[in-house]
Amino acid sequence: MSDEWSLLSKIPAILEEQHFVRVPDHEPVVRFEFPEDLKKLVDFTLDSDEPRDQAGVEQIIKQVLQYSVRTGHANFHNQLFAGVDPYGLAGSWITDALNTSQYTFEVGPAFTLIEDALIAKCLRLFGFVEGDGILSPGGSISNMYAMVAARYRALPGVKRTGLANQPTLVAFTSEDAHYSIKKAVHWLGIGIDNLVLVRTDPGGCMIPEELEKAIGTVLASGRKPFFVNSTAGTTVLGAFDPFERIAAICERHNLWLHVDSCLGGSAILSRKHSHLLAGVERADSLAWNPHKTLGAPLQCSIFLLKHKGLLHECNSANADYLFQQDKFYDVSYDTGDKSVQCGRKVDAFKIWLMFKARGDRGLAELVENAFDCAEFFTREVRKRDGFRLVLEQIQYTNVGFWYVPKKLRVPEEQQDGAWWAKIYEV
Repeated sequence: MSDEWSLLSKIPAILEEQHFVRVPDHEPVVRFEFPEDLKKLVDFTLDSDEPRDQAGVEQIIKQVLQYSVRTGHANFHNQLFAGVDPYGLAGSWITDALNTSQYTFEVGPAFTLIEDALIAKCLRLFGFVEGDGILSPGGSISNMYAMVAARYRALPGVKRTGLANQPTLVAFTSEDAHYSIKKAVHWLGIGIDNLVLVRTDPGGCMIPEELEKAIGTVLASGRKPFFVNSTAGTTVLGAFDPFERIAAICERHNLWLHVDSCLGGSAILSRKHSHLLAGVERADSLAWNPHKTLGAPLQCSIFLLKHKGLLHECNSANADYLFQQDKFYDVSYDTGDKSVQCGRKVDAFKIWLMFKARGDRGLAELVENAFDCAEFFTREVRKRDGFRLVLEQIQYTNVGFWYVPKKLRVPEEQQDGAWWAKIYEV
C-alpha cells in the first residue's frame, strides 16, 4: 500500500520532467500520431490480470504524457483556453485528493461555503442584486440550466405533466451562437424546429430588429416564445450582442433573457473592458467559464440567475434519504437538490483560490494581458503580406485571419466565389 501512495509524491516531478508544468519553447506542442499508429506505441488495452509494479505504472504515465498536448505551450492556440493557472491547479489537485461531493453541507462543509461565497461574488460582479447560482459541468450544461428555468417559469406544470398538451415553446438565439443551444432544445423536448436563429451583423452581433421580427412571426404562428439566448463572446468572432436593446425587447414580450458569457464573461473583471458587458445585469440568467480566459483548470463553469429559489423549485426531487429536513444544522446549505446531478464535483475551490491568491486586480491583469496579446497579434497580422484579417476591429481576444498564398494575391475585383473557395481550401 505504501508503494501505491508514494507514486503521488512523484507526479509533480514527472510532470516537470516531461515539460508539462513549465513548458519550454523548444518542446513541441504535441508529438502527433494518427490513431492507429498511436495504438502501436502505447498499450491502451485492459487485458492484463496481474498487477504492475510501480516502475511499470510510472512508465505508462510517461508514455501517455509523451503523446499528450501541452496546452500550456506558448504556441497552443487551438481552443478557447490555454495553459493553467498554478493556484487553480493546486485547488484542483486538493479537491481530487479529498474526493468529496458538493450535494450536502455534512459531506463538504468548507466547499459548500466556498461555493456559496463564490456565487455571491459573481452575482455582485455581474450586477445581479438578488439571485442564486451553481457550478455546472461545462458551459453547455449552464446554458441548459437557463433553458430549464425559463421553461419552468413559462409553463410551471411542465415538471409534473411534461410538454404534452402544452403550448409549443420557441427559443431564439443568434446564428453565430454556440451549438449547445441547439442541443438544449433537443434534450429538453422543445425541438430544433422550434429554435429560431436570428441574423447577425458582419461583426457577428445579433441584430435586435431581426429578433423583434422573429418574435412577431412566431406569435403569428400561434406558438409561444419563451427564451432568448444572447452571447458575450461568440465562439469564432468573439462578438458581444447589444444586451441593452435585446433586454428591452425581452422585457416588452416577457421573455427570459439568458447571456452565454462563457467566453467573454471574464471581461467583467477589467475596468478597461467591462463595458463590453453593459446591459447583462438586465438578463434573467448568465453563464461564465473561468476555465477559458482566466486559465482555471477544466472544468470551471458558473451559472447565475436572478430568481432566488427558482433553481431549487424547478430541479428538486426531494430525495429524503439525502436531503432530510430535520438535520442539526441549517439545511439551506444542502444545495444538491437544486442541481440536475446527485454527486457533483467540487469545482468552486479552483476559482475561489485564484480569487484569494490573485485578488480582483490580479485577475484583471490576466484579462488585460489577453486583450493586449490579441491587439499586438492583430497589428502583426495587419502589416504582413499575405495575411488578411476577418474583422478589422475585434471586440474580444479572438483574432481571425486568412493566409493568402502568393499565387492567389490578386486585385479585389478578381476575388470571386472560385477565389474564396481556394482560400477556404488553404
